[in-house]
Amino acid sequence: MTKRHVSLPPDAEAGLQAFLSEVDERLSGPEDTCDVVRDVLVDLYGDREAWERWQAGEDVSPAERVRLQGYDPCNATVEAEYYAEKDEQRFKRSKHLQWLWRQFDATPMADNVDFALKFRQMLADHLFEEAGENLRLFKGITFSYGHNITVGDNTVVHDDVHLDDRGRLDVGSRVSLSDGVHLYSHDHDIVDQTEVSNFHTVVEDDARVTYDAMVRAGCRVGENSVVGARAVVQGDVPAHHVAVGMPARSISVKPGFEDVADPVPEDGKLINHQGDREIPYDLPDDLDVFDEFGRGVGAPVDPHSPATDRRPR
Repeated sequence: MTKRHVSLPPDAEAGLQAFLSEVDERLSGPEDTCDVVRDVLVDLYGDREAWERWQAGEDVSPAERVRLQGYDPCNATVEAEYYAEKDEQRFKRSKHLQWLWRQFDATPMADNVDFALKFRQMLADHLFEEAGENLRLFKGITFSYGHNITVGDNTVVHDDVHLDDRGRLDVGSRVSLSDGVHLYSHDHDIVDQTEVSNFHTVVEDDARVTYDAMVRAGCRVGENSVVGARAVVQGDVPAHHVAVGMPARSISVKPGFEDVADPVPEDGKLINHQGDREIPYDLPDDLDVFDEFGRGVGAPVDPHSPATDRRPR
């Protein structure tokens, strides 16, 4: 074994469990999620006195008011809120839980590893579509929504990993995602970058995606495979293979798995099956949309026209 068991002192553990149970119970109950998140953050940031003072109608500075309002996720916006194709009903609650996750990570308690791992496991049980047991979810993990993610048992996600679930993202059991890994499930049109396609991206059981690697939307990282550091995966990594480079290619089969793995292709090229994993979506007819680049929306971009002429006719 490469790890040893570590535990908090009994008094600290008792306090942790009481806190986790209280938050878990409130998130599982009928209360408005915004109220629960706000209360938890007010207390985690030690701002209860200022909050009560403000609620009593006493004067607070403009900066204090902005800070106190910001604990309530109903007073905040996140990037994914702008995504036109999202499921508004599911996103509403996911946004509130994601706000709690991110703001917790900005507190000193996020560096208390035993405390933080248990807190994020509890939040994942509420946020993810499915969260396995004994997850190790470290600091700085980000999502698009959270509710399109499934994760198996005994998986570890290290610091600063981005789990893009704009489409769908499935991560298996006993998977290791190293620091800085990016898993994507959406892609942009190469001509009109405002055109987004969503895909189903999969990392299978026992796979390992190492430091700063990127897996493109719609790819499958096969069972027991390894993606090397800073690799860019643009096709399917076969089970038991080792893939490295930009773009990633298979360079070998893991020792001991030669009899169950497909042979390494002569050129090592990964086959892209993205088109088979696209997730179609419809946009509401009354959707109020805008092009953040100011080029107009509703028609394909003509790449040979000035920006001012790239408007729907």
